[in-house]
Amino acid sequence: MAESLLIGELAARTGRSVHTIRWYEAQGLIPGVLRDGGHRRVYSELHLSWLDLMDRLRRTGMSIAEMREYTALVKQGSATLKQRQALLSSHRAQVKDMIAEWQLALKLLDSKIDFYDEWVTTGKRPPVKAAERAGAALQSSPKAKSRQGAKP
Repeated sequence: MAESLLIGELAARTGRSVHTIRWYEAQGLIPGVLRDGGHRRVYSELHLSWLDLMDRLRRTGMSIAEMREYTALVKQGSATLKQRQALLSSHRAQVKDMIAEWQLALKLLDSKIDFYDEWVTTGKRPPVKAAERAGAALQSSPKAKSRQGAKP
């Protein structure tokens, strides 16, 4: 039989507050929560991984509305597998674009740090290279290209 967890135990196991778990549930983002004879919420091991998924989706920029849509699809059962897959595939593409943007930002930061390191080491302001300018880095980003109508 699956282990039953009360909300405090779930909070301790997931590292989330009781308040956060209740908020997720109030938003319709935790399916299958039952209540015991004392009307306390009873969670299972599945809720541990579900909360991790919801947390990752939120951290990667999925909107609460999209998370609700995904949760509603899960509640409908296996007839929605293709819709769930499509929703997650679309989000994955957005995450990949976001990662590319962050990689460009990191490259620019590294360049600036190297610039200041050279300046501190030599005591002379180094010349700014064209490829290191923020505008050059941003123009080559997938998001900038899509804004300009080009395909990334």
